[in-house]
Amino acid sequence: MSASLRSSVRPLRPAALIRLLLGILIPLIVVGALGEDVLEKQRFAFESPLMLWLHAHATPALDRFATALAYIGGYQAIAPVSALLALALWRRSRAAALFFTVSVLGAALLNGVMKFAFHRPRPALWPRLMEEHGASFPSGHSMYSAAFVTALILLAWPTRWRWPALLLGSLFTLVVGWSRIDLGVHYPTDVLAGWLTGVAWVLGTYGLLRPTPRPGSSVQNETGGQEA
Repeated sequence: MSASLRSSVRPLRPAALIRLLLGILIPLIVVGALGEDVLEKQRFAFESPLMLWLHAHATPALDRFATALAYIGGYQAIAPVSALLALALWRRSRAAALFFTVSVLGAALLNGVMKFAFHRPRPALWPRLMEEHGASFPSGHSMYSAAFVTALILLAWPTRWRWPALLLGSLFTLVVGWSRIDLGVHYPTDVLAGWLTGVAWVLGTYGLLRPTPRPGSSVQNETGGQEA
């Protein structure tokens, strides 16, 4: 291998290797295994007991909260918020805006393709508080929220806002996933597949479209350019 070629090939850093293994490969393997069982119409023994247990412990206040999350964690809220954030990012960094847009919009498109491919019927264990149409696998709300939050965490990571973004974003994604099960519109494996696919999609996008802070930018100066 020539010296010029060796210099052009950058070795993967430990953070990139961890991101590839734990954030992309393992999640996709899990989603593939779940998807195979869904296509074969196999039942997951733990799902109905878990859903019925959650339903038995539901309260009117929790149901109202879950219903509100159906709007907050869905495209009705995430789409306009994402558009506003993308416009704000465009003024500061076109690379960051492109990464964020592809992350969120791409996750929504991918979810539609996966729902069409797997076409899993929605659960019908009790009368639902709200009706949802379309296929069940994977959960769109879980995938949208996971992609939205993961993209924000990656953008915030080189700044002092990394830990608030990580903690609050993770909590938001978890409660959105819980709400889909509480409302009886998704199986737990739908939610899990949505989370994992959303995260893997954004991390893969980050590997291709990683926004690099410009030298001397405020983002770089805050942390010394640490890698996410």
